[in-house]
Amino acid sequence: MKELERQSITNSNVLVVGGAGFIGSHLADRLAEEGANQVVIVDSLFIGKKANIKKALKNGATFYVDDAENQEALGYIIERHAIDIVFNCATKPLNYSFINPSNTFLTNVQVLKNLLEFQRQKKFQTLCHFSSSEAYGSSQYEPMDEEHPLDPETPYAAGKAAADLMLRTYVKMFGLDAFIVRPFNNYGPRQNFAGPMAGVIPITIKKILENDYPEIHGDGKQTRDYVYVEDTADMAIKVFTFMSRGESVNISTDQKLSIQYVVETIESVMNYQGKTLRKPQRTADVQSHRASVNKLHNMIGQYNKTPFKDGVSNTVDWVRAAKEEKDV
Repeated sequence: MKELERQSITNSNVLVVGGAGFIGSHLADRLAEEGANQVVIVDSLFIGKKANIKKALKNGATFYVDDAENQEALGYIIERHAIDIVFNCATKPLNYSFINPSNTFLTNVQVLKNLLEFQRQKKFQTLCHFSSSEAYGSSQYEPMDEEHPLDPETPYAAGKAAADLMLRTYVKMFGLDAFIVRPFNNYGPRQNFAGPMAGVIPITIKKILENDYPEIHGDGKQTRDYVYVEDTADMAIKVFTFMSRGESVNISTDQKLSIQYVVETIESVMNYQGKTLRKPQRTADVQSHRASVNKLHNMIGQYNKTPFKDGVSNTVDWVRAAKEEKDV
């Protein structure tokens, strides 16, 4: 596929909103490798952690603890650093939908609204917005391509879908250079492993490390299309020069796995021989996800994905080290 004329990441001033979070922190690392002139990170630390950006800070990144929902604060950062390109990874996690549904929804919409308004005012050039496969809801057909209807099942997903639609309207009305990448189910180092907002893979690892029982909610046949977080960051950089204005692309490595298989893989990697608890199915739990990667491959070619078991092993090592660091 032919590359578009767009300012290169190399030598640009790049802002990562939500850059101390799970995906955002890996993206910040990858932007430094790509030769960005300046990497600026803003994060409220609602779920992100300063520990996630140790590498980015060593590589010269600038970090602001601030809330991108605050338009004035966000505008100050963009102007002060003469930002050229913005990657928006800001969100409240899906599990937070069960605690504070309206705030989860509004965060997804408010942050993007602020960015689109600044872009409309020509404060920066290009916006790459991170949506989520959750905006599709349960699959109506598989593999799920970029034309799959948006049919969200949680306030988190509804906020993602609403933000996507808002971006498309701003592109149509004002000709903004903005586009959407839609990662499927990310896992890997730096994913939250504690409390009610933990992901299923890191919380399972944590339970086994603490001699607790891993859990499966429902029958375990629910499927997710898992993608290793470093692969996501790398692919987002690779598609940057190919994405048309208002366009979306799935980010996935085509690893459709059942929750049962995921938990069993973790148990195998960790040599766990104990029992696994069965819990009731969660409300509004997506039943099936598998991405179509045809469009992605047309842009960047076949991708050398991280094998799932290797990614789980890396995640186990990271959770173990992070827990030990906290215990010291």
